[in-house]
Amino acid sequence: MDMRQVSPITDYFIIVSATSDRQIKAIIEHVTTEIKKQHGVLPWHVEGDPSNGWVLVDYADVVVHGFLPERRAYYDLEGLWREAPVVVHIR
Repeated sequence: MDMRQVSPITDYFIIVSATSDRQIKAIIEHVTTEIKKQHGVLPWHVEGDPSNGWVLVDYADVVVHGFLPERRAYYDLEGLWREAPVVVHIR
Protein backbone atom coordinates (compact mmCIF):
# COMPACT_ATOMS: atom_id res chain seq x y z
CA MET A 1 0.00 0.00 0.00
CA ASP A 2 1.30 3.45 -0.89
CA MET A 3 0.99 5.35 2.39
CA ARG A 4 2.74 8.56 1.32
CA GLN A 5 -0.45 10.61 0.90
CA VAL A 6 -2.26 9.25 3.97
CA SER A 7 0.35 8.83 6.70
CA PRO A 8 3.38 10.80 7.85
CA ILE A 9 4.75 7.66 9.54
CA THR A 10 5.81 5.52 6.58
CA ASP A 11 5.83 5.45 2.80
CA TYR A 12 4.67 1.88 2.21
CA PHE A 13 2.97 -1.04 3.92
CA ILE A 14 3.75 -4.49 2.61
CA ILE A 15 1.08 -6.89 3.82
CA VAL A 16 1.51 -10.64 3.50
CA SER A 17 -0.62 -13.57 4.59
CA ALA A 18 0.68 -16.95 5.69
CA THR A 19 -1.04 -20.23 6.44
CA SER A 20 0.84 -20.97 9.67
CA ASP A 21 3.01 -19.34 12.30
CA ARG A 22 5.99 -21.26 10.88
CA GLN A 23 5.31 -19.75 7.48
CA ILE A 24 5.11 -16.23 8.94
CA LYS A 25 8.46 -16.81 10.66
CA ALA A 26 10.02 -18.09 7.42
CA ILE A 27 8.69 -15.15 5.37
CA ILE A 28 9.87 -12.56 7.88
CA GLU A 29 13.29 -14.20 8.20
CA HIS A 30 13.63 -14.26 4.42
CA VAL A 31 12.62 -10.60 4.09
CA THR A 32 15.03 -9.40 6.77
CA THR A 33 17.88 -11.54 5.41
CA GLU A 34 17.40 -10.37 1.82
CA ILE A 35 17.06 -6.69 2.73
CA LYS A 36 20.22 -6.89 4.81
CA LYS A 37 22.09 -8.75 2.04
CA GLN A 38 20.87 -6.58 -0.84
CA HIS A 39 20.71 -3.18 0.86
CA GLY A 40 22.77 -3.48 4.05
CA VAL A 41 19.78 -2.36 6.13
CA LEU A 42 18.54 -3.81 9.41
CA PRO A 43 15.01 -3.29 10.73
CA TRP A 44 14.49 -0.29 12.94
CA HIS A 45 11.95 -2.26 14.99
CA VAL A 46 10.35 -5.71 15.02
CA GLU A 47 7.10 -6.33 16.88
CA GLY A 48 4.73 -9.24 17.36
CA ASP A 49 5.32 -12.96 17.28
CA PRO A 50 4.51 -15.59 14.67
CA SER A 51 2.77 -17.70 17.34
CA ASN A 52 0.29 -14.82 17.81
CA GLY A 53 -0.43 -14.64 14.08
CA TRP A 54 1.18 -11.27 13.38
CA VAL A 55 4.66 -9.83 12.95
CA LEU A 56 5.61 -6.28 12.00
CA VAL A 57 9.04 -5.36 10.64
CA ASP A 58 9.63 -1.62 10.55
CA TYR A 59 12.21 -0.21 8.15
CA ALA A 60 10.91 3.35 8.70
CA ASP A 61 9.98 4.09 5.06
CA VAL A 62 8.60 0.57 4.58
CA VAL A 63 6.68 -1.49 7.14
CA VAL A 64 6.19 -5.21 6.50
CA HIS A 65 3.20 -6.94 8.13
CA GLY A 66 3.00 -10.74 8.21
CA PHE A 67 -0.42 -12.12 9.19
CA LEU A 68 -2.37 -15.30 9.59
CA PRO A 69 -5.68 -14.83 7.70
CA GLU A 70 -7.80 -14.35 10.85
CA ARG A 71 -5.41 -11.69 12.21
CA ARG A 72 -5.30 -9.94 8.85
CA ALA A 73 -9.10 -9.82 8.83
CA TYR A 74 -9.18 -8.60 12.45
CA TYR A 75 -6.71 -5.74 11.92
CA ASP A 76 -8.09 -4.96 8.44
CA LEU A 77 -5.29 -2.59 7.47
CA GLU A 78 -6.63 -2.39 3.92
CA GLY A 79 -9.97 -1.16 5.31
CA LEU A 80 -8.44 1.13 7.91
CA TRP A 81 -6.21 2.75 5.29
CA ARG A 82 -8.61 2.32 2.34
CA GLU A 83 -7.64 5.72 0.91
CA ALA A 84 -4.08 4.44 0.38
CA PRO A 85 -3.58 3.09 -3.13
CA VAL A 86 -2.73 -0.57 -3.46
CA VAL A 87 0.46 -0.84 -5.49
CA VAL A 88 0.48 -4.61 -6.14
CA HIS A 89 -2.06 -7.08 -4.90
CA ILE A 90 -1.13 -10.78 -5.04
CA ARG A 91 -3.12 -13.53 -3.35
